[in-house]
Amino acid sequence: MRIVRPRDKDYARFLASLDRRAAPAPEVEKTVREIIAAVERKGDVALLRYARKFGGPALTAPRLRVPDRELAAAWKSLDAPTRRALQAAHRNISAFARKSLRRNWSSRNTQGAKVGERFDPFQRVGIYVPGGTAPLVSTALMTCTFAAVAGVPEIVAVSPAGKDGSLNKALLAALHIAGATEVYRVGGAQAVAALACGTKSIRPVAKIFGPGNSYVVEAKRQLFGRVAIDLLPGPSEVLVIADRTARPSWVAADLLAQAEHGRDSIALLVTDSATMLEAVAREIRAQAATLPRGAILQESLQGGALVLVRSPAEAVELANKFACEHVSLQVAKPASLAGALRTSGAIFLGGWSPVAAGDFLAGPSHELPTGGAGKSFAGLTADQFQRRTSIVEFDRLALAKSTPLIEAFARVEGLAAHGCSARIRLE
Repeated sequence: MRIVRPRDKDYARFLASLDRRAAPAPEVEKTVREIIAAVERKGDVALLRYARKFGGPALTAPRLRVPDRELAAAWKSLDAPTRRALQAAHRNISAFARKSLRRNWSSRNTQGAKVGERFDPFQRVGIYVPGGTAPLVSTALMTCTFAAVAGVPEIVAVSPAGKDGSLNKALLAALHIAGATEVYRVGGAQAVAALACGTKSIRPVAKIFGPGNSYVVEAKRQLFGRVAIDLLPGPSEVLVIADRTARPSWVAADLLAQAEHGRDSIALLVTDSATMLEAVAREIRAQAATLPRGAILQESLQGGALVLVRSPAEAVELANKFACEHVSLQVAKPASLAGALRTSGAIFLGGWSPVAAGDFLAGPSHELPTGGAGKSFAGLTADQFQRRTSIVEFDRLALAKSTPLIEAFARVEGLAAHGCSARIRLE
């Protein structure tokens, strides 16, 4: 990992480079645009062709959908420890989701009209669940469970299959317990396009959720407007702010845990202690040598950095500019720094709060903004599965009090029919 210190000539330039905004790479944007156009024109044919082209299985359209019996069988086949872990996470996620839901309300405005809001579940949503080298069982729980708690009747999950066309059994089991109603063995930008545009095999959805690689995220960005999109969650990121009281081994473990997600993951340490920086660097080398995803770690860590700053205030300023997915505060008084963080996807207070606990178990969804999108987006919440409708009801008295005001607006805006539509009811 790169080590950056205030005495370095390019220190200021490096800090400035961390003030990022989410933007697609031109080659990714072009490829995804072609994929979406092809799926829109040719449906299943394009969907299956791109699956093969990008290393997936050679499937036929009838094999795209995973039978319901296969989901149920996957749950029954789990060993007891895995089943207990999934059930514990599911309980926590469900409880958290119930507290996040918005509820209908109504009141009277100044003129006596009844106004309010109604919140209905989306009727059909799409959930993207990453697969590949790390089938994200936890993502299935942290998206589909929210949808189920919100009352969504049709929860459609897509996930890339292996070369033999199979999906990880634990992933299928998680989709089963979380409430997925349809599961398709396809991934990538082409799967997102199928959810948005629809094909013969996959009917279109109203809103798409879930994290993915840069192509998946770009597909969501391009399809925004055709369908609703939750947020833009891409490759995993972590930023640890540590002071001299932190344990270097814990800091290094959190950095490595996120870096092992994939080659484009990002891990950053920001500290005002030179001793801590050097100790964490040693711990990263020692721990990485013992971990099975060594090749992925070696590549992803090259994109990370260990940064020495002049003060805790500078650390917070850097974190706000970087807008990281996960921010771990391993400092003596974490709450004092947490209040100043404005762009973080999730904040983990103190050394006893490993980021992995948020990834798997704690309750909030681990689907969080990445790539600087935290400046504009928050993480996934259960109320994003609800569609809001405003409700307005006047009686004669309320309309009589309101009509002169409506007519005033109509005159100012030059929209005479607006005023007439209120006055005619009172004549």
